[in-house]
Amino acid sequence: MDKEDKEFSKQQRAIGGIRDVEELLKKKPGHVHRVLFKLKSGNTKLYELQKLAEQANVHIQQVEEKLLDKLTKRHNGIVALCHEKPVAPWNDTRKILLEVKQNDIPCRIVVAANLEDPHNLGACIRSSLALGVAFMLIPSKGSCGLTPTVERSSAGTLEKMNICRPGNLEIALKELKEAGYQIVGLDGKSETSIVGFEFSKHLVMAIGGEDKGLPPYIRKYCDSVVKIPMSADAHSYNASVALSLALYHSFY
Repeated sequence: MDKEDKEFSKQQRAIGGIRDVEELLKKKPGHVHRVLFKLKSGNTKLYELQKLAEQANVHIQQVEEKLLDKLTKRHNGIVALCHEKPVAPWNDTRKILLEVKQNDIPCRIVVAANLEDPHNLGACIRSSLALGVAFMLIPSKGSCGLTPTVERSSAGTLEKMNICRPGNLEIALKELKEAGYQIVGLDGKSETSIVGFEFSKHLVMAIGGEDKGLPPYIRKYCDSVVKIPMSADAHSYNASVALSLALYHSFY
């Protein structure tokens, strides 16, 4: 089984068929993680649904038909992989966050970028809720969806955490920065220690993926990138552990 097959073989609710997927994209786009289309199908209706998915900021992917067959036997060349809970659109979330900043209400936001391990994402959600995070932002592509494994790993906190999927995470960060939020990235290779670092009460804390770390498009909007001290013998902290330590430290 190749890398692509492994990715989609992870347990995730799959809905196939042109009518059912069209209904989802029109009425419940926040439930859809990504839409898989049959490669070179030549079906004009599928092309129309591709444009509909793009308008809803849902990631699309062209795959071989055999992969769609593994997900569901009834697909007509299209399958939607669904989240366990809907994600909020950026426009609604932005309105709330800008109002919070204008009213000078303390607010912590987590950006979880490119986390591919659902256990890690679930643990990050659990820690975020426990440590007072108001919203978590996730990218529209490049990370795992809100799968049953994420739900289990979150220990019941997935339903309680406000999770938003901006169509363009880079633009979302730019808008938060312009509104006065402090954006702090976590990177074990940074020269700046978290010890003694001054966090704002309006904070966006960003973590990167397990292998690639903090993406450049997020790093460029960071006011600071900090590291958490650790033994030289250890390679790195687990993403959820690093986030927990940093969030806790931001309070004191």
